[in-house]
Amino acid sequence: MIRKMTLGFVIFLVICVAVYLHFHHSKAPLGTAYAGDRGLTLYNSSAQIRSPVGTVDYGEPLQIQARFGDQVQVRTSSGLIGWADSDDLISGDLWQQEKDLNAKTAVDTPESKGQTAVISNLHIEPGRDEPRVRQLKKGVPVELFRREAVALPLNNSTNVGPQSDTGDGSPVANGPQKEDWWLVRAELSDQSTVSGWVLGRFIDLDVPEPLPDYAAASNMRIVAWFPLNAAHDANGRDVPQYLLVGTNGPEGQACDFTIMRVFTWSKKRSQYETAFIDGNVCGKLPINIVRMPVAQVVTMTFTDPSDGSLQKYRMQQTIVRHLKPDDDGKKIADRGGR
Repeated sequence: MIRKMTLGFVIFLVICVAVYLHFHHSKAPLGTAYAGDRGLTLYNSSAQIRSPVGTVDYGEPLQIQARFGDQVQVRTSSGLIGWADSDDLISGDLWQQEKDLNAKTAVDTPESKGQTAVISNLHIEPGRDEPRVRQLKKGVPVELFRREAVALPLNNSTNVGPQSDTGDGSPVANGPQKEDWWLVRAELSDQSTVSGWVLGRFIDLDVPEPLPDYAAASNMRIVAWFPLNAAHDANGRDVPQYLLVGTNGPEGQACDFTIMRVFTWSKKRSQYETAFIDGNVCGKLPINIVRMPVAQVVTMTFTDPSDGSLQKYRMQQTIVRHLKPDDDGKKIADRGGR
């Protein structure tokens, strides 16, 4: 009798262990995702009425445990389990693309610098319908590398990937059919960086004074600026002289810039003067600038995207000239005026 009871107890114990393991063993994760926002909140349920269980930082890897509609159950590296909206997560493939893009901008030379003027969505590719990798706050410093003109989506939707109703704004009524997007590298408050594409009109450029006033007076929208060399003021201090490029047309043009202006310093008047202006160009960044201080010569070279030709300008002292293919070495004559 005791033997039968012992055997029955063992069988019962085995059944209990099997049932426990069936309901409590750790399931293999369905994949890995990454937190798409700083301070992403995890909840105890996928229901509408739920309570927060904790937060995770941007980029933190999360193991996907389950899916229910647009809700995803995830597990953090510390063992915290909670639910998040799928739009607040970044897939493994997208995260790798972001890492590759950030590595590329780390070694590239920026064309200009600025900061976000408003809350801005950072996308992995230029365009409203491209997946978002991060949302940037207002005032985040950014370096600008490349511009792309992108057609507006037919339905003006922004429903692909993690999105925000405010981060891409609304298309301008009766505005251009294309928008300017810039590849940027943003420096975050924790000293980390993130790269992606943001709407150009959401960026305020850090153009040195008083160049913005000169540009505004001629209705010029600044695209980039470059210090060429330095002159001396009345006190013998160095004053930078600049090349300013921009456009006065709408967004979405084939050319990165259609206007070039060179500003030199007048020691006599203690102010900048326009040494050269060309409002009939079609240029694509980057501009290759070569400085020869001994000869007081600066050359500026860029590509015309309309025909692929190479355009070259040469500055000697305060005189700037557009060089033709056959007169690169000829004596410089004043063609720009003051």
